[in-house]
Amino acid sequence: MNRLEFLKTVGFRGPALMALLTSCVSQEDTVIEALSLQNETETAVVTPTPGNDTSGLTATTGNVKLNIASAISTAELNAIKNPKLKIDLTQSANAALLKAGGYLRQSGIVVAQTSTGTLVAATQTCTHEPKNQVIFNKTEFYCTAHGARYSTTGSRLNTLGRTNLTVYQVATDGNTVVVY
Repeated sequence: MNRLEFLKTVGFRGPALMALLTSCVSQEDTVIEALSLQNETETAVVTPTPGNDTSGLTATTGNVKLNIASAISTAELNAIKNPKLKIDLTQSANAALLKAGGYLRQSGIVVAQTSTGTLVAATQTCTHEPKNQVIFNKTEFYCTAHGARYSTTGSRLNTLGRTNLTVYQVATDGNTVVVY
C-alpha cells in the first residue's frame, strides 16, 4: 500500500488529502513542475543537410529549429532488429519530439528529446508499483503517481523508486525514430 492509498483508507479526501501529500515529502522527493507542451498539433518538417551525411539533421517546427543529435542513415535504421517502437517524425501528432523537453508516450514507452537534442526512451512503468505513469519532465523521467525521479540513463534520483528505470536505445534518421 502506498502513501496515497493509506491516507484515503484513513478517511482523508480533497484538500486535506492534498495538504498531507505535499507536506510529507522530503526536498529530494519534491514534485517538479511538469512540462506542458503548447501547439502540439503544429506540423513538423524534417530536412537533412545537403549531401549524404545525416549527422547534421535538423527539425523545424513552426519557427523553432532544433538539432537532432546522433542521427544515422535510413539503411542503418531499417537494419535494427526487433524494434519496440517506431515513430514517424513527419506526422504532426509526433511533433512533441521535435522540441527540447518534448515527449510522447506510446506502447508503454516514454520517448523524449533532451535539451541537447538527444532522444531518450524509458518504460512508462514505475519501479515503485507497476503503474504506467512515468513522463519526461524537462530533464528527467518522473512518475506522476509516486513522485519517483529517474535520470535519462534510468538511475534513481530519489528514494521513491525501488530500482533503476528500464531505458531503451533510440535511433533516428531524422524522419523516423526507432526504440529498441
